[in-house]
Amino acid sequence: MAGRIEPIPLRIAGEPGLAGEEVVAAEGIGDEGRAPVVVLHGLTATRRYVVHGSVALARRGHRMVLYDARGHGESDPAGAAGDYGYGDLAGDLRRVLAERCPGEAPILIGHSMGAHTAAALALSRSAGLAGLVLICPASLGEPIPDEAAAYWDRLADGLERGGVEGFLDAYDEDLDPEWRETLLRIARERLSRHRSPEAVADALRAVPRSLPFEGLGELEFLGVPTLVVASRDEADPGHPYAIAEAWAERIPGAELISEDPGSSPLAWQGGRLSRAIADWAERAL
Repeated sequence: MAGRIEPIPLRIAGEPGLAGEEVVAAEGIGDEGRAPVVVLHGLTATRRYVVHGSVALARRGHRMVLYDARGHGESDPAGAAGDYGYGDLAGDLRRVLAERCPGEAPILIGHSMGAHTAAALALSRSAGLAGLVLICPASLGEPIPDEAAAYWDRLADGLERGGVEGFLDAYDEDLDPEWRETLLRIARERLSRHRSPEAVADALRAVPRSLPFEGLGELEFLGVPTLVVASRDEADPGHPYAIAEAWAERIPGAELISEDPGSSPLAWQGGRLSRAIADWAERAL
């Protein structure tokens, strides 16, 4: 069992005068033991929205490093409005690994945008990683259609013009009435945690238009043990079970897990998800 499980605030700075000098806000949990885990969140979220405050991985011996992506949470905005593509996000991840896991082979745990970022990095340097946990991937490695681009632009415009409430007004246009109140509550909570809402708006325009890789066939070149976590959540059509299933089919030796039909989504149960990841790591690594 890890000795220290209280979050320790971390600040990861770039090199002055170079691109990427912005500060990345992070926290470390747990002591040395098994392979460290680095946790990456999704678009408009922060570092708390992957394992949702669970320290189960630290209790199982994995030192945890959680960080806010550029422009999100407490991290600095990017240097320019367009600097939120997966090349930029993977560059920040490299910086986090160099600072917090030097000489180690970590497990990357990413949700949605974080899963795409982890896959993008792994395709470029898989020999330096112990494993991947890819939660609710949403990209097919293809450009999004104009209708989808317009949706993200509408959310960004709402956030810029009206702050959190402007975002919610734009977001509310397409919500299923059955889940509306719950989804608006979650979105309001997530959006209120960002120091730079205007940077999140820039990310909303740039991230969906960026490709983490060129087509699903690229995933066949991932050479590390991989766990894919799919969701059957009807309230979250942006992360279809079928896409996660397609990722697992393409990645050599990947394992696919999900909640049972009709059950609460595994991706939103921090403790249960963390234990499932720890169990997989003991089997696969």
